[in-house]
Amino acid sequence: MQDPLLHGIRLFNQREFFVCHEVLEEIWRPARGPRRYFLQSVIHLAVGFYHFERGNQAGAVRQLRKGLRKLAGYLPACENIDTALLYRESLERLETIQQGRTFAAFPNIVLLESNHSR
Repeated sequence: MQDPLLHGIRLFNQREFFVCHEVLEEIWRPARGPRRYFLQSVIHLAVGFYHFERGNQAGAVRQLRKGLRKLAGYLPACENIDTALLYRESLERLETIQQGRTFAAFPNIVLLESNHSR
């Protein structure tokens, strides 16, 4: 059986943001404590980029801000994810969106060696 977090990461990196959100929500719902908040941060980012792709700038900004605010507590790494890189690249895209500009390259979720995360 496929690890749902890794499946969600693959979907995020393939720009399948809506499906990513659905997959991650399945593990977010029963999660408790810090993991729940971490998963929620990634879900917000996925939803934000989904809104951006659909031309909803306000929705994208709102969701990306929520995701970044929550992700800030999980730097520089969590669950084998380079959260510092994800944070930095997502913040850059948020700033671009707020300036009314567009971009083609979305952030990727990068996995680290297992000894680098919480």
